[in-house]
This record gives sequence, C-alpha cells and structure tokens, in this order.
Amino acid sequence: MVNVNANALGIIFPNSYDNLVPELVQKRTMASVPFASRYRMIDFTLSAMVNAGIDNVTVVTRENYYSLMDHLGSGREWDLARKRGGLTIIPPYAQARNKLYHGRVEALSGIVGMLEKQKEKYVIISDCNVACSFDYAAFIDAHVASGADVSMVYERTVIPEAAKADNYTLTVDEDGRVTEILTNDYRNGVQNLSMNIYIMERETLVTMVKDAMVRNLVYFERDILARNLQLLHVQGYEYEGYRARISDLKSYFDENMRLLDPANLAQLFVEKRPVYTKIRDDAPTCYMAGSSVKNSLVADGCVLEGEVENCVLFRGVKIAAGAKVKNCVLMQDTVVEAGAELDHVVTDKNVTITEGKKLTSDSFPVYVGKGHKV
Repeated sequence: MVNVNANALGIIFPNSYDNLVPELVQKRTMASVPFASRYRMIDFTLSAMVNAGIDNVTVVTRENYYSLMDHLGSGREWDLARKRGGLTIIPPYAQARNKLYHGRVEALSGIVGMLEKQKEKYVIISDCNVACSFDYAAFIDAHVASGADVSMVYERTVIPEAAKADNYTLTVDEDGRVTEILTNDYRNGVQNLSMNIYIMERETLVTMVKDAMVRNLVYFERDILARNLQLLHVQGYEYEGYRARISDLKSYFDENMRLLDPANLAQLFVEKRPVYTKIRDDAPTCYMAGSSVKNSLVADGCVLEGEVENCVLFRGVKIAAGAKVKNCVLMQDTVVEAGAELDHVVTDKNVTITEGKKLTSDSFPVYVGKGHKV
C-alpha cells in the first residue's frame, strides 16, 4: 500500500451497467461479478484508487448489494478500515427520499450533504464495468495541469455491439478539450469511447448537483456535461493500456479467456499497482495423480482430478476423475462430477454438474445459474 495520501476522494457506482449482464446480476451488482479467477470487478477500481493514495472511498449502491457488502466488509483488505475516511457503503434507502436512483445526479443528490463535509479538494467518480490497471495519480496530475473543470477518461476503440445503446463517445480537439459528447453512438469504426471515470473539484461537483436537482435533471453526462461544454472546460484523458470491458455475457467469457495469454495477464496485474481482494484462506490447489491441466488460470482451493484445458477456475472448484473441461469459466465452488464434459460453459457459484452430463457450445457460452444442479 502507498503511504502518500492524494488530495482526492473516490465515489464508485456498482450498479451502473447491471442491465448489460442480467444473467450475472440477478443476486449481485456488476461490481461484485467474479472476474480473473479470484477477483471481483470492483477490486480493480478500488485497488487502483488505493494505490494512488486515495483513502476515502464511498460506494453508492442501488440494489442487490448484499454480495458486494459481504465482499468489501470493512475494507480491511484495501487498508480502508479507518476511523476517518476509509470505505463507506451507502445503501439505496439511507436517505429520507425513499426511492431508487436512476442517473448519477440522483445518486449524488443523496450524498451531497456528506460531500460538503469532506476535506479533499478533488472527487474521482468511476463505474465498475471495466477492469484495468489505471493510474489515478497520473490522472489527478494531468487534470490539475490542464486547468480543466472536469476531466474524463476515454479509450480509442470500436463500440461493443451489446453496448450500442448504453455509451458515451467524445469529440476532442487538438488540445484534448472535449467539444462534443454523444449518447448512444451507433457509428461503426473506432470512436473515443468513455470509460466512465471523471475528476473535478469537490466544490464544483456539489454546485453541479445542487443546480441539477433544482432543474430535475437526472444524468451527469448528458444533462450536465454535454449541455454545458461551452461553459465548462471538459478535458479528455486517453487511456491506452490493457482493459477488460464487460458489455454482455459473451464479452465476460471472452475477457476471461484473454487472460490466458500471459502478456494480457501481465498488463492487467502490474507489479507496482497490485490488485487486492477479499481473503478466503483456502489451501493451495491440489493436482491429483492422473489429472491434466493445460493453459488455465486456476485459483487456490481447487481439487483437480480430471482434464482441464483453456479454462479460468475460481476458488474451490472441483473436477472429478474422468471429467473433461475445456474453454470454460467456472466460478467459486463449482463441482464437475466424473464423466461430465464441458466446453464453452460459464457456471456461477455453487453449481454442480452431475455425473456423465455433457454441456457444449461452439461459440456463445452456455450459462448455468448460481446454485443450480444440472
């Protein structure tokens, strides 16, 4: 952990893109979706903030937040179990206005009083649908140097087909200033796609939110930023590193599979910016005599007796002798019994594939819901 504190606080929205992966978020948020063998999506955002010296982080939940609260706990694993600052989780009914928020402005309006009492100069806002090793310290420095009112992160990429109706794209001039923000961009080809990471002065954000509340505005990007680009200096910050963007079940499967390439794994897990997660204290994985494991990412606590190839296995997965598992993502405590064959399958937590069953697909993954027995 870093010891130098950044003059910034973090706000994380865990539910913003739940609609993209309905299969995975029936009982959890996008932020608590398991990823990369032993992590959750929020681990990458939260760890990156902590690595930059941000020690005051608020998570504003909307629904299905039990799994997220169970994972984060007091924030001890991220060194955020503190008397001042640290990790704060805001449930949806923490305020007197008893309703779920829709846009970012409605969510921020519920904590505007808390924001006014904080001491940090800057606020960083982020979602949890993208996993990357982001350098927030460099982002803060770039924002301060630019003199902008707001800075927002984007990447040069093709818009995922599944996210065509839920995205923001930017037009930037030669100085990096944002001159246009488009909502639901349906253009083909490479675009400046927002990564939904923003920074601004805390007092500026409070003023924006209060003004938006008076005007009954809901969305931060389209109602505040896009409408006021002539008045506000909004600066673009291009991210060029490796990232995993979850936009549907297929992309979730594909992004996990991409991590079987050691080069991609090294770019996501950068040594100087470690990724922290909840500790489970499992025993090391046991590779039994006769087992065969090739090109796979395997977490601790697994017991492998059968054949495993091109797979991402989470903690506590058990593959019985005679079972064949290929091109699969198996979440925590999945059990594959003897003689079963799996190919292109995603199992949620605590799934059992019984003896002799065969689940295969050529391209789009087969999904087995949490706790199911097939």
